[in-house]
Amino acid sequence: ATEGKEETSGAENNPPRGPQGRAAERSSILSSAGQFFFEYLVVVSLKKTSEGGYEPKITYQFPKRENLLKGQKEEEERLLQAIPLFCFPDGNNWAPVTDFKSETFSFVLTNVDGSRKIGYCRRLLPSGRGVRLPEVFCIISCLGCFGLFSKILDEVEKRRQISMAVIYPFMQGLRESPFPAPGKTVTIKSFIPEAGTELIELTRPVDAHLEHVEFQALLQRLSPQLILHIFASAVLERRLIFLSEELSVLSQCIHAVAALLYPFTWAHTYIPVVPECLLDTVCCPTPFMVGIQMRHLERVLEQPMEEALIVDLCEGKIIREVGDEEEILPTKLQQEVLTSLSRHNSNNNVHTPEEVNSLVSEAFVQFFVRLVGHYSSHIKWGRSGSGSFQERPFCKAIASRSCRRFAKRFVKTNMFCLFIEEAERSRIPQEGKE
Repeated sequence: ATEGKEETSGAENNPPRGPQGRAAERSSILSSAGQFFFEYLVVVSLKKTSEGGYEPKITYQFPKRENLLKGQKEEEERLLQAIPLFCFPDGNNWAPVTDFKSETFSFVLTNVDGSRKIGYCRRLLPSGRGVRLPEVFCIISCLGCFGLFSKILDEVEKRRQISMAVIYPFMQGLRESPFPAPGKTVTIKSFIPEAGTELIELTRPVDAHLEHVEFQALLQRLSPQLILHIFASAVLERRLIFLSEELSVLSQCIHAVAALLYPFTWAHTYIPVVPECLLDTVCCPTPFMVGIQMRHLERVLEQPMEEALIVDLCEGKIIREVGDEEEILPTKLQQEVLTSLSRHNSNNNVHTPEEVNSLVSEAFVQFFVRLVGHYSSHIKWGRSGSGSFQERPFCKAIASRSCRRFAKRFVKTNMFCLFIEEAERSRIPQEGKE
């Protein structure tokens, strides 16, 4: 089977999508449930260069694609060229080691048509004696579901310690299984020499927009007040840079920040871990949300950059800000979210990660509901069935002056415009208002 454009564009869960009417919800669920779990599994290893350093190269690819059309072949080549950079974004300053704690992180690649593919990575040290170099197992998928793919990578790592040959039948079994619908489980049978046949259960979370998210990662590193400053900057589509040495921390925290915007979608540059050779992207004048390793901080600060929010995830502090972050959000709504966040923060040990996810998400969804939840009653429907959003009456209908002031800025953002365009297209009959 070949994965065409239809398949990739139908399953972008990362950053989260906005609601798009019942028909669209149905079709997006159908297009991801029953899809292939993944497009490729690749192994990226470090190979010595003639200058004496190391560069990442793909040393294994499953499945190998035959009979691709010209356009598909070019797209595959572009994809396969980019993957090694993102698997080893920290450049080529590696040396063989005897001990290495494996780490899990992810990256996002955007196709020409705007659809996204996600790379789920496990960097580990192959079993053996003496010094050796880490390698990365990377699963490329159109499906955003971090928890599920982390579990798959656990299985891959377990098999890698036995032999590469044991990974192949497991991935083949996975490829032949349909991706489960939200809340459902798929069981993969897998044979391991010595251990016999194992049944691996993979369950997809019920709430599709939280599949790629761990809000706990954010709450453990940043105070609720700082999270709100970051949220305020993201809502106005500013430039955000996150710093941490650990790739897993960067990718978890950036996915979490993007998910705070639900039901809106971050539509600009989005790179959870920026490879060293792409560091100059932080100069671009458009909005971006990027993660950069702490070792590159000096380089980042030297860039001729327009206003940006720079967040240090190691120390839990903001290094550079615009200065108005405190005043962006309406005070009353800001206070409500803060109260909610502080409550979850103090109970962090009581809640499961899933509970934290839904509690935090609910607090931010409520913020949007209170602020712009009345949008649907300000879409004027024409005879042809197409809608047109009435911006002025929409803003006028907001009683609170501070909320109105904020809404006037928010309606100008790309994320609000995309959301409204979608709403204008997908008419849902209101109860009793046909």
